Amino acid sequence: MQVRTRHTPAFGVARLLLAPGEAVQADYTALLATSYGVHVDPRGGGGRSKVRPTVFTAPAEGGWVDVAPGLPGEVYSLELDGTAGWCVARGGCLAVTSTLRVDPGWPGFHALFGAEHGFLEHVSGVGTVVLACCGALDVVVLEPGEAITVDPASLLAFTDGTQCRLRAVSQSAPQSVRTGEGLMLDFAGPGRLLTQTRTPRAMAAWLAR
Repeated sequence: MQVRTRHTPAFGVARLLLAPGEAVQADYTALLATSYGVHVDPRGGGGRSKVRPTVFTAPAEGGWVDVAPGLPGEVYSLELDGTAGWCVARGGCLAVTSTLRVDPGWPGFHALFGAEHGFLEHVSGVGTVVLACCGALDVVVLEPGEAITVDPASLLAFTDGTQCRLRAVSQSAPQSVRTGEGLMLDFAGPGRLLTQTRTPRAMAAWLAR
């Protein structure tokens, strides 16, 4: 899959160029349009779930799918070669090729969240993932021994080899590993982080005014 972006950084759109028979998964609500003949296969969701995972498969002559996030911001693609994965904020994956695995229960999260599913999911394999960024994207490269603290709401993704620790802002404040509320993340290099300059909750509240 090739990715071409437009209308960035404020209102990013990703055009997913698919080879003949190639498939990509995205949330149906992110769909803008497809070339004629692309097969659309919803895979569940609905009910209380706001996510409607859908597989789009190109016909014999290939095709394209246009997707965009629900909130204003950039779209950003990552190429995975199978040697390492990425930890992505839940809801941050706009589209993934069918060759990738998205796993919210990745064993590497046990040290952070225990037995619960937290605010991250793990992406691994060989292929392309397109991320939805709220606001503008910042790329942070941590050198060995360099450390940074990030609010979970501002985190988009990080390489899975980066050292990471989750801690409470205050023991007396409410905390949730599902949303990251009341928590902070400490990272130590070497590693690579992607952060977003606006938080989805704050942006949604501003748009609803």
